[in-house]
Amino acid sequence: MQHDEFIGQVQHRAHLSSRGDAEVATRATLETLAERIAGNEPLNAAAQLPKGIAQYLQHQYAGAGTRFSLDEFFQRVSLLEDVDLPKAVHHARTVIEVLTEAISPGEINDIRSQLPSEFDPLFESGSQGKMCVNT
Repeated sequence: MQHDEFIGQVQHRAHLSSRGDAEVATRATLETLAERIAGNEPLNAAAQLPKGIAQYLQHQYAGAGTRFSLDEFFQRVSLLEDVDLPKAVHHARTVIEVLTEAISPGEINDIRSQLPSEFDPLFESGSQGKMCVNT
């Protein structure tokens, strides 16, 4: 999947008004995911993505394995994206949905294996799935 296709899919599925908004949502989600997973997993996933998307998984704190809950994941995305929490939840789920299509199933499984089961809904049911977030 090319950069423009990835961002276009995020924009379309999340019903965002611009490609710029889709880029911000993608950056916020992938940077936060990269902080949550440990070791080389962010780099392994980045290797399967176009350069413009891959860079969001290759920042200073990528692979740190910082432990935080799914609720905190969404709160961090909300802050980075500068949108309210319900929008951040929807956007993050959409970005993860597109990421799941863009990289190999084995790599997605490697990422998921590092996350507690509370993160399972992030990877299931796509952006339309039911999500309960404590605010």
